[in-house]
Amino acid sequence: VIALEPEPFLRKAAELATSNSSIPIRIIEGSAESLPFPDASFDAAVIALVLCSINDPSLALAEIHRVLRPGGELRFYEHVASSTEPLRRYQRLASPLWQRAGGGCHPDRDSESLINSAGFTISEIDHFDFQPGPAFPIALVRPHILGIAHSR
Repeated sequence: VIALEPEPFLRKAAELATSNSSIPIRIIEGSAESLPFPDASFDAAVIALVLCSINDPSLALAEIHRVLRPGGELRFYEHVASSTEPLRRYQRLASPLWQRAGGGCHPDRDSESLINSAGFTISEIDHFDFQPGPAFPIALVRPHILGIAHSR
């Protein structure tokens, strides 16, 4: 397993968290927009709650598509822009402030469309609402999607 983490503090935390793993996990520095791997070098990729904060999610998905072999699998878990107008409007209005407070997170991104536009075919997807709990009452990062896509 190779994991990419651009932020030094989080990379160190990931290294500590995986140090006792029964399978080898290598945590490397890098940017999703410029993956340091050859074309078609992976069978699968996993993204989880990252498309919201990547500077150029379309480029990052294009890079993932590039490094996956044809038919390779992308597993994803992301929060997405709401399909209901009151919440979507709230996400859009709050996005500039939330980006500064939430580590660059854009709560109004349509990650499902981004995945489709990047050359993937979504084969399974679950749309659901998720609220982490009373300590995190912000509706900005709802709803979520969980699914599998394959490179075309």
